[in-house]
Amino acid sequence: MTSIKETRKFYNLSPPERLERLRTETKLSAADAAALSGEDGLSIDAADHMIENVIGTFSLPLGIARYFRVNGRDVPVPMVVEEPSIVAGASFMAKLARATGGFFARTTSSEMIGQIQVLDLDDLPSARLKLLAEKDALLAEAARVDPVLIKLGGGPRDLEVRIITASPIGPFLVVHLVYDVVDAMGANAVNTAVERLAPKIERITGGRVLLRILSNLADRRLAQARVTIRTAALAFDDFNGEQVRDGIIQAWAFAAADPYRAATHNKGIMNGVDPVLIATGNDWRAVEAGAHAFAARSGRYTSLSTWSVDSSGDLAGTLEMPLAIGTVGGATRVHPGAQASLRLMGVDSAAELAEVIVSVGLAQNLAALRALATEGIQRGHMSLHARQVAIAAGARDDQIDALVERLVVDKMVRIDHAVAILEEWNGEEHD
Repeated sequence: MTSIKETRKFYNLSPPERLERLRTETKLSAADAAALSGEDGLSIDAADHMIENVIGTFSLPLGIARYFRVNGRDVPVPMVVEEPSIVAGASFMAKLARATGGFFARTTSSEMIGQIQVLDLDDLPSARLKLLAEKDALLAEAARVDPVLIKLGGGPRDLEVRIITASPIGPFLVVHLVYDVVDAMGANAVNTAVERLAPKIERITGGRVLLRILSNLADRRLAQARVTIRTAALAFDDFNGEQVRDGIIQAWAFAAADPYRAATHNKGIMNGVDPVLIATGNDWRAVEAGAHAFAARSGRYTSLSTWSVDSSGDLAGTLEMPLAIGTVGGATRVHPGAQASLRLMGVDSAAELAEVIVSVGLAQNLAALRALATEGIQRGHMSLHARQVAIAAGARDDQIDALVERLVVDKMVRIDHAVAILEEWNGEEHD
């Protein structure tokens, strides 16, 4: 992506002009531009092969978050989301972060866990030792499942056996197959592997295998991002930089200490994460489940992010979360828009995509905390939400801007109020 030097602000352009600007900055192909615009998106035939009982397709807005620099590289970020202020908030925080180099992100391994539940065992410790003694043979069997993945450097890495001592049905064994899925999300490969191991595990232990399934708590596949924001850059209106910085940290501390607040705090993080997952055809439900489980790993649900003052007095933030995503297979390879989104970002691997996504999550978290700690979440959200309300109330194109302004001034962004204003205006036109 070329350096962002705008003569006209991106948000002031029309949708076709924005797309053309992206093509200039990123050398986006005409085919990818058509896919992103919806002109040549998911066909009904392709959709019919993706899920059951298809009758059509359903569209959501696709916006581009601007100004993101991740590990020294500028990245235009596609976000599919229906809620106003998310794209704008993430973009603004990314713009502030550029002064300190942007976001710095990394990932751990690309290992997923497949679980095998073993029931009807009289001696769990002995069964556990029997399985560990056969670890090499079991891993070799799992390696036969996907030879292509093995050639790409993936495959089974380890076998762990846990004893569940307290459950509603009593004690049982759980076997964990640790499997490196490289650039895939991994569900198909891991599920196939644990299915294959089930008969052997029954023979070794004398028990009965029930569940054989991937775990979405992908705590071996973490993405981490960090950012520094100059305190002076946080100042706006009547708020000085120190006030905003300290308010953000105090708001984060609330989430760190209280699960009721942490749930909404982490939802704000996922406001940034999920739209990129959807844009790239990834399983956002799996990532949501893993993120919230990871937030509760200590036994108490808490914040996924941290915010503090660094040695220079600036605001420092970090985010660590599981990100089980792929750039190959599944909807990512079927949906033209998902393929175009990956090419737009210029990511070559699942790890690189995860680094972008975790950075967007951290930016969106900062945007929400800044709003909450200063003017309140509604002020910035209000004018954007008012546009949706105006349209839903039936405003004509030539009435929308005026109605939005009136709703915000009245501080009554409600559809009944919008309808009443329109009735008043329309009545005056006929007088």
